[in-house]
Amino acid sequence: MELMTIGYEGLSLEEFFGLLREGRVERIVDVRQMPLSRKKGFSKNSLREAACARGFEYIHLSAFGCPKSIRDTYKADGDWARYTRSFLAYLVTQQEPLQHLAQIASSKRCCLLCFEADPDTCHRLFVAEHAARSSGGRLRVHHLGAAFTAPALAA
Repeated sequence: MELMTIGYEGLSLEEFFGLLREGRVERIVDVRQMPLSRKKGFSKNSLREAACARGFEYIHLSAFGCPKSIRDTYKADGDWARYTRSFLAYLVTQQEPLQHLAQIASSKRCCLLCFEADPDTCHRLFVAEHAARSSGGRLRVHHLGAAFTAPALAA
């Protein structure tokens, strides 16, 4: 089964849901620590209502959000390599949530949601890859987006 990811950067709400429909997604898994957005319709409550009205399940798993201290350091120094190391160190402490994600993604087509359009510049890539490993090979990561729809590179 595939574990999808999507970033809503640059998308309207309808374009976003269109990509989810094209990917045959059933459940949206919000991996933002703080599921708030300045972009209309993409904050937690509004997004959940819009998703449910269109036949999608919505869940928020805050355990996969990037901790504020890591985000703040990245904002200050812009060092992506340091951000990656710090987030991966945090992520390995989240084994129970990763196993839970692997389990729910094995039962329904799930899509991890965050802001960044490019998965290579977003923590959801690391979450998806770790969940795929936790699944024992049952999940393959696939990225949805306006400019591309591509499978992830093999880890």
